[in-house]
Amino acid sequence: MKRAEFKQTLYNIFEDTGKERTAARTVRQFLVFLIIMNVALSVIETVPDIRESFGTILKLLQLVTGLIFLVEYVLRLYVADLHPPLRRYGPVFARLRYAIHLDAIIDLIAVLPLLMVPFETNTAVTTFVVLRLLRFLKLARYSPALRSLLSAVASERQALMGSTVIIFGVVLLAATMLYIVEHDVQPEKLTSIPEAMWWALATVTTVGYGDVVPVTDLGKVIGGAVMLMGYGLIALPVGIIASAFAREIHSRDFVVSWSMVARVPLFEDLKATEIADVTKLLKAQKVRAGVVIAQKGDVADKMYFITDGDVEIKFEAQSVYLGEGEFFGELALIHQRLRETTVTAYHDCELLVLEAFALQQLMDRNPPLANKILQEAEERAREGRRVLGDLAEEELEMADVYPSDEEEAESEPELFQEKEKGGEDKR
Repeated sequence: MKRAEFKQTLYNIFEDTGKERTAARTVRQFLVFLIIMNVALSVIETVPDIRESFGTILKLLQLVTGLIFLVEYVLRLYVADLHPPLRRYGPVFARLRYAIHLDAIIDLIAVLPLLMVPFETNTAVTTFVVLRLLRFLKLARYSPALRSLLSAVASERQALMGSTVIIFGVVLLAATMLYIVEHDVQPEKLTSIPEAMWWALATVTTVGYGDVVPVTDLGKVIGGAVMLMGYGLIALPVGIIASAFAREIHSRDFVVSWSMVARVPLFEDLKATEIADVTKLLKAQKVRAGVVIAQKGDVADKMYFITDGDVEIKFEAQSVYLGEGEFFGELALIHQRLRETTVTAYHDCELLVLEAFALQQLMDRNPPLANKILQEAEERAREGRRVLGDLAEEELEMADVYPSDEEEAESEPELFQEKEKGGEDKR
């Protein structure tokens, strides 16, 4: 393998692009396992008996995992200049810019505990544990949900700051009122307003630590009012984050669905609003590995988009594999003939399904949209696009095709060769 090909393969694996999805998924799962294991060991190792009994083994595990994180960091720097936004800066400056990116800084922090392994001083051990626990931040790279949560918090930072100011104001007011009412009765516990703020914080957050409690009737009234206000105040930032997180997830799913629909040749000439209308018709479907998605001989009346997993489309001569981000069954939306192949989930799959009758109802309500789609279908028929089973030319181009034996491997180029004359159809 040439150096450029090797570098591109590494980039595809780390960034989960291209056709190395199985390798990318394996590497991602392995690194997530190492992160979780390191965090767990960081906590367990603080138990004296465990540290004394398994100290050597634990140190060896930390050394090995630290080296793995170091290799990962170096390789990510190596392929950094392949990132589309960084390509224009050249190999050196692209890597420098990547190195100051938040993800790269977190990767570097994950490597730093490796420097602490040879030391056993109390300061080094404390720093070692803290740095290892920070490896938990690496999960943000591999968790879209965690990224969405961070994005939701960032997008609502002003609202969260506002709610924090309100909470602090209530705490300060409650502490001041209790200090005025109870200072003479409990001078040793409420010596100042800052001292009273501990009670206010414990009360507003509904923790109720109990070391400071009102003893006068008026103090109890103030305490009760602060308790009731606490429920609403704590719910304020929680509600802000929850609504922002739900909006972020919905927005991300819509963008992914929209981009998938926009890639389909049948819809590529539609306006953004028209593609959005089609996207609203999509229905989610989860399929376990080995389950038949579409049976040969059934009416082909659905189109499928793969959001996660892989599917196998098996022909007599070869098997066709489609993965995340790809689609199949586009022709079913217009022709609705009998399926010529059986489609099976090769791994656990998450699909978005577009049913022909739902699209037809949309086209009935929107004649201009119907004309565009039908014109594209007629154009594709006139051009004589290649068809193999239920797959159109564009679907074949993105598929991984594997012949069933050597004889079929030799015949594969002939099967997929370009047509020299328009209008020729293998159907």
